[in-house]
Amino acid sequence: MFRKLFVSILAAAACGGALAEPVEINFGIISTESSANLKADWQPVLDDMQKKTGYKVKGYFANDYAGIIEGMRFGKVHLAWFGNKSGMEAVDRASGEVFAQITYADGAPGYWSLLVTHKDSAYKTLDDVLKHGKDISYGAGDPNSTSGTLVPGYYLYAQNGIDPKTHYKSLRVGNHESNLMATAAKQVDVAITNTETFEKFSRREPEKAKNIHVLWKSPLIAADPIVWRADLPADVKAKLKEFFLSYGRGDSAEAKRELANMNKLTFGVFNESSNKQLVPFRQLELVKAKAKIEADQNMDAATKQAKLAEIAKKLAALNDQLAAAK
Repeated sequence: MFRKLFVSILAAAACGGALAEPVEINFGIISTESSANLKADWQPVLDDMQKKTGYKVKGYFANDYAGIIEGMRFGKVHLAWFGNKSGMEAVDRASGEVFAQITYADGAPGYWSLLVTHKDSAYKTLDDVLKHGKDISYGAGDPNSTSGTLVPGYYLYAQNGIDPKTHYKSLRVGNHESNLMATAAKQVDVAITNTETFEKFSRREPEKAKNIHVLWKSPLIAADPIVWRADLPADVKAKLKEFFLSYGRGDSAEAKRELANMNKLTFGVFNESSNKQLVPFRQLELVKAKAKIEADQNMDAATKQAKLAEIAKKLAALNDQLAAAK
């Protein structure tokens, strides 16, 4: 349990003493691309977090989003960068709480999910993909990814009456970067990625990026949350929040250096946030579930009516939350 890590610091404070070594904090980083690339891009920020908070800060990586969610659930991850879908899972299953939100270096209010193919592909339009799925190999996103699964699951597939698991000839799951690599190498016919990773990929692999053709772009996705365990000690939360909300702000040389670290990630400064930022994505999941139930020809009428009534109740409660927040 995370609190145990802070027993010594709390005891030392009570006695007026000090720790011989800083407390260790694990910062979870979702697997949007290779761990090597993520570590290289995030390490300067983690180093600054360690310097400014006085805690030893380590990046925590996993092969998929679930690994970061489970890490937080079992106290191995103390705070993390999530997408909104994985952030919901962390809040619901891992004692998570949203406290900050990223912004983007280019001033965009969010980012977008993309369906891509090779520029020489026989599939030139989204309509081609919808009509010829049984001939197409598909690079799917992580099940807990907002832009890889939740958003395209509704806007690209549910709205077109398609289940991607049965629509395509074959399906393989990858992160956003590996899906771009597979598409550029013609290992899959089409794949899901997002604009954030595509921007970084275009800087790292410009020649391969030239081979990528965008077939579909989603509606805007709100910027990602930063989530901590809700049971962190109050003084630890205060130090972490101060770090995030001040990082890269101001006109000093130090602030400009910090902002450059964030820009490398395609991000700008952090803003304060809360679990309320997840409400639109909860609504999206419910609307997606509603469409699936309505389309189920094998479900008996009474069961269908009961399930739809439960979804309507949950949607009404979320609408009330949004109204109260205004």
